[in-house]
Amino acid sequence: MNLSDARHLLGLGPDEDLRLHGKEFGIVRERIAEMVRSEADEKLAARYQEGLMDFDKALAAVRESLEGSEPPMPAAASPLAAVSAKAPEAIPAAAADQPRRRLAAVILVWLGVVLFGVAAGAWFYVKMQEEQQLQRQARIALLEREGTDHIENRRWPEATAAFDEIEQLVPSSQIVAQGRRGIEVGMAEEQQQFVGYWIGHARTALEAGRWDEAASAARQVLEKFPTERESVDLLKSIAMARSAAARGAALTRARELLTRRQWDAAMEAVGPILASQSDDLDARAIVADATAAKEKAVAEYATARRLYQQAAARDQGQFDAQVLDWLREASALAPEDAEIAALLEKMSAYTRTLRVPRDFPTPREALLNAHDRDRIILNEGTWKGPLIINAAIELQGAGSDKTRIECPGEAGCTITFGPAANGARVSGITFRHESQTSDTERFSAGLIRGAAIALLDCQFVAAAGHGLAVIEGGKASASRCRFADNGWDGAAAMGTGCVLDIRDSQANGNFEHGIETWDGAALMLVNTRCEANSRNGIHADNAKSAVTLEGNQLVDNREFGLVLAAAASGQVRKNNARGNLLGGFVIRAASRIPVAGNQLSHNQGPGLTLEKGLEATAFADNSLSGNAGKQLLTDFVFSLASEPETPAAAAH
Repeated sequence: MNLSDARHLLGLGPDEDLRLHGKEFGIVRERIAEMVRSEADEKLAARYQEGLMDFDKALAAVRESLEGSEPPMPAAASPLAAVSAKAPEAIPAAAADQPRRRLAAVILVWLGVVLFGVAAGAWFYVKMQEEQQLQRQARIALLEREGTDHIENRRWPEATAAFDEIEQLVPSSQIVAQGRRGIEVGMAEEQQQFVGYWIGHARTALEAGRWDEAASAARQVLEKFPTERESVDLLKSIAMARSAAARGAALTRARELLTRRQWDAAMEAVGPILASQSDDLDARAIVADATAAKEKAVAEYATARRLYQQAAARDQGQFDAQVLDWLREASALAPEDAEIAALLEKMSAYTRTLRVPRDFPTPREALLNAHDRDRIILNEGTWKGPLIINAAIELQGAGSDKTRIECPGEAGCTITFGPAANGARVSGITFRHESQTSDTERFSAGLIRGAAIALLDCQFVAAAGHGLAVIEGGKASASRCRFADNGWDGAAAMGTGCVLDIRDSQANGNFEHGIETWDGAALMLVNTRCEANSRNGIHADNAKSAVTLEGNQLVDNREFGLVLAAAASGQVRKNNARGNLLGGFVIRAASRIPVAGNQLSHNQGPGLTLEKGLEATAFADNSLSGNAGKQLLTDFVFSLASEPETPAAAAH
């Protein structure tokens, strides 16, 4: 600030001396300072402070000028000194007060100008601040609306940017905190909905066995949320389910191949299972069964050829029951042998052959015209029952997968053998009900009453009651047959004199037991698989007759592999019970036949349960391993509630 500006700011003329007004300037400065101190509004106080600083700068500039450019004059030469040297009374009072009054007026004018300038500046400043505040509030309101809209429309980056800008305008704003909380809640809700939808879709597909679809749905989640744990676990479950399904399909295929006597193909089918898990019990069992079957097939083939040679030597060009029996047995032991099949066909031709539909349009009409030793041949297709056989005939289909006989579940048994059918033989046919019934009394698919019947390569499936029932002293000899998915037992025999002899067969998925005999019936079960039945694999209660169980596979049944309630004679040896829900074997005290050489492993209950009164040492020659809980449970007391129930003997 130059001297001229300073004098102008202080209200001094060009020739006036600052020293004449020092006291007044001090008073003015103190008033301005007091305004700074007493103003409550910080912004106005700041404006007053600026005015005070300008005033001080002006005083400093004039003082510097006086000290630097106006050296002090001798006292006598100073006009001020000369005036003051006169006697006070020589100076007129009005003349002495005139400069002071003029100075006071100047100071008041200056002070008013300063105060007006400060007030005007403060007013404009306040107005500007108010305008800025209004603009800021309007901007905040706009950003808040935009942020809220973005949250509702799930545009998270835009919502975040809006609330970030609000925070820059108003740090620590509640609006920002609420907005960010809304974003957080919205994103969590979106994630939950997104994850919930795709996880649900994946689980539905998994349960339906649609592995690729399930995996794709789970990956939809992981692409957006890579660390989502449930999806990671679900992919593992899908992989396990896929592997389990592949394993199950391979095992099923291998068992079918075993049934078809394709031993090498069966072992090849379970090869991938054993490659990934060498201790897989089911796969190892199939390999063992196939290996044993191959060895057995060699021996059986030798027997079949011997029977063939006997039959060929005895052929006299006429019917011979003994020769036919030899050839039938030979054909069962070596079904692929073309020479045996040709001689059997030749010897069978010595009897009358009735062909359906060439000679008779239906099996029923052929049976009405058949006599003992006649042969009825059914072409491929589905034929209607129920059928009743009262002659010792041979009923031959084109194969159980090609020839079927069926009828409604309430119409009766699909096929019934009466006492006059003693000696009849049936091969290559499936017997089933085409509808079910929940009646207390239900029909079986096949019924044998008081006759000895031979069954070869047949199936008894989807019956309302038992798959096959033997009553009234009947005898069933079944080889390479299948009893599956029936409303009661797969095969059952009841009553004194009845015999159920089943070999190399299957009893799977039945609603009651796989195989059951009671009330004096005898049971012979060899090399048969009883699997996934809703109750026991085998239930035998034969107090007056024999029970012989050898080389059977009792697997994954919902109760026990075997419940042996009573037996007068026989033996239980070299059977394998594993994976059954309640346990491996249950042996009751009423049965005291030898039980030895059996493998009881990995059941979900005890391996072997002995009723009170049986000595554990008598059962030491059995292998118990990997069973849940106790391997051997002794002194068990059966109550009425624990006595295995017997389904109604509705075999008519």
